[in-house]
Amino acid sequence: MSDFQIYLDKTQEVGFVEQSLQTLAYVKGLPGAKTNEVVVFETGETGQVLSLTDEYVEVLLLSKTKVHVGTRVARTGQQLTIAISEDILGKTINSLGIPTVGSAKQDLAVKNPKLSQEKSGGREYRYIDITPPGINVRKNIDKPFESGVSIVDLVVPMGRGQRELVIGDRKTGKTEFLLQNVLTQAQKGVICVYGAIAKKRLDIKMIEDFFIKNNIQGNVVVVATSSSDPSGLVFLTPYTAMTIAEYFRDRGRDTLVILDDMTAHAKYYREITLLAKRFPGRSSYPGDIFYVHARLMERAGNFIVNKAEVSITCLPVAELVLSDLSGFIQTNLMAMTDGHIYFDIDLFNQGRRPPVNPFLSVTRVGRQAQTPMLRDLSRQLTSFLLHLEDLRQFMHFGAELSEKTRRELALGERLTAFFDQAPDAIVPLNINVILLSCLWGGFWKDVEVSQMKRDQELIIADYQKDANYKTKIDNLLLNIKTFAELVDFVKQDESVVMGLGRKNV
Repeated sequence: MSDFQIYLDKTQEVGFVEQSLQTLAYVKGLPGAKTNEVVVFETGETGQVLSLTDEYVEVLLLSKTKVHVGTRVARTGQQLTIAISEDILGKTINSLGIPTVGSAKQDLAVKNPKLSQEKSGGREYRYIDITPPGINVRKNIDKPFESGVSIVDLVVPMGRGQRELVIGDRKTGKTEFLLQNVLTQAQKGVICVYGAIAKKRLDIKMIEDFFIKNNIQGNVVVVATSSSDPSGLVFLTPYTAMTIAEYFRDRGRDTLVILDDMTAHAKYYREITLLAKRFPGRSSYPGDIFYVHARLMERAGNFIVNKAEVSITCLPVAELVLSDLSGFIQTNLMAMTDGHIYFDIDLFNQGRRPPVNPFLSVTRVGRQAQTPMLRDLSRQLTSFLLHLEDLRQFMHFGAELSEKTRRELALGERLTAFFDQAPDAIVPLNINVILLSCLWGGFWKDVEVSQMKRDQELIIADYQKDANYKTKIDNLLLNIKTFAELVDFVKQDESVVMGLGRKNV
């Protein structure tokens, strides 16, 4: 009530709730109200102006408490802001910036009359919905982004500042893949913002436990809303996540933003607009859903901040139904991003982990961030995988196989095993390249696949624990120009595979 009285005295305008519909309230009065402005109810709830008509102000409620007809409403004169500081790292917050249970309590930024960007006590207040930066502050993507997942880093590479859609059916390992990305980047010092949109509380807890288990919570912020939260808070979740990323970007920190998932976000926005009696479009989605998503996606990219290059890499998620890759919302998210990684339910049912389909996945800017050697490797590997797929189709006719074909199929079997990766394991890019070059050069052609996997685990452990070995591998890859040259090198110098003592290189 005290906050309501402060804003009422400030704006000198009062409104009254005429109608209340779940997550929407229709207010009469407030002649100076503007779209996206925050309003305060006398009972303590807050809301955001969604639209204006000749008779009513349509308000999106940001609290669970039902607002009753006749409740007084006051304008605040400002858009929605959240309070951000370095202390936010390691916490789970909702879309208003309020830490969840177990975190230190903070003041509501939405109730603070300070303008955006104003600092107080180490905190900074920022608008959560802004116009995306223009091309004058952007820079070409030219630095690689490591996911820690072998098949993605080698076949569908990404760059820092890229917006790569992660798409697939439910329960195909998309969340595990996203957590592998966060683990890889957080260990490199990158700030990671995980936006969990309308998730089950159990799933949110699982994500938190993963970060704590791997001791990376100091570089991670979780912005989470559950399916039991008001639709208004769920709708604001990705905006808050992106705002936090921009805060750290402006401090010169590279940032990774996970938006999991944007299909749920679109469904909640559809629910809000249908309640508001907006004219429905295809599948009852409002016509401006594309603008809503595109405006959000454009806030990520590679930027010039204080004459330095800083990136916001964004991995939005979309959910398919029965592998319908031409789905309505998902397809338009594809048009807004710089490519997509497709998680194939058929590959998942075959036991492939992760079930990434390299033939239906696309990266539009990732290759330009690769070195010439990595581009050559990716080209040859993709070409071989396509050839391998043709061979497997040809085998269905029961044709006799030549010795060359048998060797190619044997290599294909080992490549499939090589790309299989545990959901909690990450593989650095450089050692990934070395392992593939050894495999390509016939290092494991006479051993069982299980033995090959154990050998590769030893090599990865050597790379992660032995600083001298890591330096040798990193320097080696800086001087190699082509993939063929690298394969020839590992055939001649068996010291690139430490800890095994093999002589058949």
